[in-house]
Amino acid sequence: MYDIIIIGGGPAGLSAGIYASRLGKKTLLLEKLTPGGQITLSSEIENYPGVCEVKSGLELMQCWPKQAQKFGCEIKSEEAIKITPKENFFIINTHKNEYTSKATIIATGSTPKRAGFEGEEEFIGRGVSYCAVCDGFFYKDKVVAVIGGGDTALEEALYLSQIAKKVYLIHRRDKFRAAPITQKRVFATKNIEIIFNAKAKKVIGKEFVEGLLIERDNKEEILKVDGVFVFVGMKVNNELVKDLVELNSFGEVKVNLKMETSLKGLYAAGDIREDSVKQVVAAAGDGATAAINAVKFIEKEEE
Repeated sequence: MYDIIIIGGGPAGLSAGIYASRLGKKTLLLEKLTPGGQITLSSEIENYPGVCEVKSGLELMQCWPKQAQKFGCEIKSEEAIKITPKENFFIINTHKNEYTSKATIIATGSTPKRAGFEGEEEFIGRGVSYCAVCDGFFYKDKVVAVIGGGDTALEEALYLSQIAKKVYLIHRRDKFRAAPITQKRVFATKNIEIIFNAKAKKVIGKEFVEGLLIERDNKEEILKVDGVFVFVGMKVNNELVKDLVELNSFGEVKVNLKMETSLKGLYAAGDIREDSVKQVVAAAGDGATAAINAVKFIEKEEE
């Protein structure tokens, strides 16, 4: 029996692991992939407080697992597939094992949304990507398209502009949603061509991406590109808890200021919870808040 089991090893989960174990609770963190979360795919992090040098997401998250383990948090590479609440504990099943806990923190984050153009799924790994850091190297001195208009899309377009010969930045509206400072950098980058009021329709190519059919001002045109990078938002990973707790209309878990869900003893932190601003610093705060309150919950139950 663990005191606290954390599901998800991104900033929220690892922060929860640090705080729960440091407060003396027997803690287990389950992560199906390598700890670090979606942020490890980001090319530049320049707004994390106290970190003055611009770092990649991978560099920023590098020591978080070690820090959690230093305080006694166990980290296992297993995918949680089911949470079963009992009267005063939880059963968490993975593909390998079954674990029990007095409290559970769900921090499963989110995954990239699909843009929905024809050929998107078929060409994943063959020219369609959701990670500039992972795949940008393959497009050195080539032409790529970036789809999206938020912070991530513009930041990744800037990153790709340092590798690719040309970057088309395609957005369905007439203005971006990204931070003004990021927009200013994009507008000043000579090899980024911005295409507003346009949407991707279809990938052109046989074995690999050779072009992208877009629609702009009710007219179709083909851009000759070697790769297409999609950054149109994230989908919350709520599969484990969607039938256990109250969700909002976006599928996000409803929580109070203590990160408590509608199910006693179950907490949610990071991108999965309602009104998350989807920033590393906020996710870390959520994880700390969830862990501290989970510890208080356990101690109150044991009085």
